[in-house]
Amino acid sequence: MSTKTEQPLKIAVLTLSDSRDLSQDKSGDTLVQRLQEAGHELVDRDLVPDDIYKMRAVVSKWIADPGVQVIFTTGGTGVTGRDSTPEAIAPLLDKQIEGFGELFRAISFAEIGPSTLQSRTIAGMANGKLIFCLPGSTGACRTAWDKILRPQLDISTHPCNFAAMFPRFLEGRAS
Repeated sequence: MSTKTEQPLKIAVLTLSDSRDLSQDKSGDTLVQRLQEAGHELVDRDLVPDDIYKMRAVVSKWIADPGVQVIFTTGGTGVTGRDSTPEAIAPLLDKQIEGFGELFRAISFAEIGPSTLQSRTIAGMANGKLIFCLPGSTGACRTAWDKILRPQLDISTHPCNFAAMFPRFLEGRAS
């Protein structure tokens, strides 16, 4: 289905779960498979419990790592007491990309109806890295990748895409 991108990006994937380990991580596997099929490079992968400080520690490490360009998290975007990914990641962002959550929920509505209201998926930028916090369901990860992320991380998508903008993400920042 997808063709290889002309400009591969270095991507890290973090799964948030109290009930799974990496051997049972179908959502993370879906993201890894799709990003690699598109020609991008998986540079790191981890799984931590739904704990704000453990999430922040891993994502902060990747934000500081010059070898990471894009970060995906999967899980913890719902409304239950343990779902805390937006609260963990939002304070780390330099800029939020509000349209991502809005677009994801609009697309998801066509697939799952009003249940998409329970998704608090967010996206943003930190230190020139793109960060996308996705729901934990495999279907949601597939939807986000196929309908939004794959085209936006492919430099050949027109009229514009995130891949082409990477050289400009840190414009105006003091070194």
